[in-house]
Amino acid sequence: MARLMLGRTLERICKGVLLLCLLHFLIMMILYFDVYTQRFDLFSRFNNGRNGSRSGGAGANNNGGTVAAAGGPHLYLYNLSRPNATLAGYLAAGEQLLPSVKPSPKPLPPCPEIPPGLVGRLLIEFSSQMTMERVQKENPNVTDGGRYTPPDCRPRWKVAIIIPFRHRDNHLKYWLHYLHPILRRQKIHYGIYIINQLGEETFNRAKLLNVGYTETLKDGEYDCFIFSDVDLIPMDDRNLYHCYDQPRHFAIAMDKFGFRLPYAGYFGGVSGLSRKQFLKINGFPNEYWGWGGEDDDIYNRITLNGMKVSRPDVRIGRYRMIKHERDKHNEPNPQRFNKIQNTKNTMRRDGISSLTYRLVQVKRFPLYTNISVEIGKPPPRPFKG
Repeated sequence: MARLMLGRTLERICKGVLLLCLLHFLIMMILYFDVYTQRFDLFSRFNNGRNGSRSGGAGANNNGGTVAAAGGPHLYLYNLSRPNATLAGYLAAGEQLLPSVKPSPKPLPPCPEIPPGLVGRLLIEFSSQMTMERVQKENPNVTDGGRYTPPDCRPRWKVAIIIPFRHRDNHLKYWLHYLHPILRRQKIHYGIYIINQLGEETFNRAKLLNVGYTETLKDGEYDCFIFSDVDLIPMDDRNLYHCYDQPRHFAIAMDKFGFRLPYAGYFGGVSGLSRKQFLKINGFPNEYWGWGGEDDDIYNRITLNGMKVSRPDVRIGRYRMIKHERDKHNEPNPQRFNKIQNTKNTMRRDGISSLTYRLVQVKRFPLYTNISVEIGKPPPRPFKG
């Protein structure tokens, strides 16, 4: 009886061992087929590579090593006959051949509406000697042609600063000395353009500003235009040189006027319009030869087209003017008062739509772009009998 019990126990043990062996065999087969499929994929790529090399799209090294096919994207050959070659080694080599994908740079945040680096009221003086070399050393981040864009934020406006010009080289040095640092602190993308009237005919400020608008658009995708006299320096960098919902008058409190607005319709000195606002008023008048009247005509154009002039606070919009004698060939225009009264009748036919001039030269300097033009001469005045 004891022997019978022992036999049955041994039989059960044998059956258990047999089941374990069978289970082990099944697991080994699964693992085997898994490895086999991986190797089959590797050999497939190898055979594709050989076919590519036979078709003339590959070249081999002198040692019979790796062959790189050039017939299509991501075609790699593996020399499996090389001694000590391993699957991991070839896979690592293949990863090195894959084109590297550089992560795209993180987009810059928009520049703040009120830049944190502004200093407020500035001390402006013109007694110290100024040279272009000094100004250039002070502004190493300004690029050729007088351009600058903030490196740490995305500017809200692309601003072209346009200066009507003739024979004011000394004033330009001071203007650049003060304005470049101010504009950089204001975090705007800007370019500075000097519109130089050639010859000695009567000066025409407004026509030069129309020329500046036209020529700067050939040089960049500007959407804001600041028109500034070369002898006016802002005394506060919180007077932000960009465009607004309405046309902007910046120079509202000049020292020559006792830091007050001379009259309600004054729009002279420094002003700014967006591209849309500029085109809405047909730009500036071309027929104001000599000093005076054109800024009042521009003010009339703005109000006649349903817009209002915006201005900074009088404590911020303060300007100092470089004292000088009146320019030769820029005498007061005796016809200005009559022309101002007829703005409504003339603004559609006289403006950016009727502008004519001859471009002579565009030259880029380290701190500004100089645009020299010929704009003609005034028509003969009517004879008074």
